[in-house]
Amino acid sequence: MVKVYAQGKIIECDRGANLRRVLLDHGVNLYNNQASLINCHGIGTCGTCAVELEGDISELGWREQGRLSLPPHIGSSRRLACQVRVEGDVAVNKFNGFWGQGTEPMWTAAD
Repeated sequence: MVKVYAQGKIIECDRGANLRRVLLDHGVNLYNNQASLINCHGIGTCGTCAVELEGDISELGWREQGRLSLPPHIGSSRRLACQVRVEGDVAVNKFNGFWGQGTEPMWTAAD
């Protein structure tokens, strides 16, 4: 088991688990405002689940790379939670903006 630190919670999950699913299953508010209603539900096309990650995660795949190459994520180091597999302990931070592209934290790993 590995640990995910998000919104003040410590969540244990299996290695290789999908980060979006882990967060949502444990009540972590992954989407900002109306993005909770208008998102791609994990397909990797909308970009609203963008988060800042620190820890052991899967490599960037073609689908995620494609979405992150479009506005507003161009040049960002953020990742799409729906496309990330947890490979070890991970700290997650979520930022403001519809797509999580802002500079002000909505919540951090410790909040």
